[in-house]
Amino acid sequence: MRTIIYLFIGIIFGITMFKSEAASWFRIYEMFRFESFHMYGIIGSSVFLGVVLIQLIKRFQIKSFFGEKINFVPKQKSFQRYLFGGIIFGLGWALAGACPGPMFTLVGVGYVPILVVIAASVVGTFLYGVLKDRLPH
Repeated sequence: MRTIIYLFIGIIFGITMFKSEAASWFRIYEMFRFESFHMYGIIGSSVFLGVVLIQLIKRFQIKSFFGEKINFVPKQKSFQRYLFGGIIFGLGWALAGACPGPMFTLVGVGYVPILVVIAASVVGTFLYGVLKDRLPH
């Protein structure tokens, strides 16, 4: 049952990404060239909504769809790790023209070349898993 719920949420997410043009390479290109507010508006509203929802979950102790308690575990704070991670993520995003959410949306609408980017993402994730003990965290 959970799989069906997650699949349904993913389909709704994909439709939203496509209809809002957040999966459009041209919109991403405009964002990185500072030519349009479109993507910044989407990202900014998502961050704002996320902050508000997390605060509501914490304040009212809202449970998951399945009645489980939602735990927020504090992470180690380090500006450098977020800076380097953000730079690497941003470079990949700029080179590929898509971040992980839109990649799968683009497959769903039939943009076949994005499969190369997905394959490279899987290889990169695997390499991180192999090398993570040797990397600074």
